[in-house]
Amino acid sequence: MNSIFLLLGSNLGNRQNYLQEAIRLIEQHIAPVIKISSVYETQSWGKTDAPDYLNQVVVLETDIPAREILRKILNIELVLGRRREEKWGSRTIDIDILFYGTEIINEDGLHVPHPELHKRRFTLEPLAEIAPDFVHPVLNKSILLIKSELKDSLIVKKL
Repeated sequence: MNSIFLLLGSNLGNRQNYLQEAIRLIEQHIAPVIKISSVYETQSWGKTDAPDYLNQVVVLETDIPAREILRKILNIELVLGRRREEKWGSRTIDIDILFYGTEIINEDGLHVPHPELHKRRFTLEPLAEIAPDFVHPVLNKSILLIKSELKDSLIVKKL
């Protein structure tokens, strides 16, 4: 079994409801969620005039291949109204694979660990809450250490 870390984000509509629905669909179509972070409110990243996000990290354990998990989460995003119209555009739900156990995957359209996670406070705050000692398989540093070295000054607050 692999521990799969997913980042959920929403900045449109009933953001809390979209996070809860995403978790329900993840459990229904992929695997039970075994760990869940608090919800964090975050300034929009990349496109600063967009509404604030709610972000949350969940952990599942499954043997489903990473490519299949990606296919399933893209379908969940569609079911929950995600439209990919512009880079960093607002969205009802966004689900990213942060880690697939300690595997390093570099395939077309699938890069795990998430290539930007070590630069983003909105990812590291919830991740450090539930997995502070998890070691990033590329950087060989704990999540807590990566967070302490972070230069991102975006405001991220626990709800």
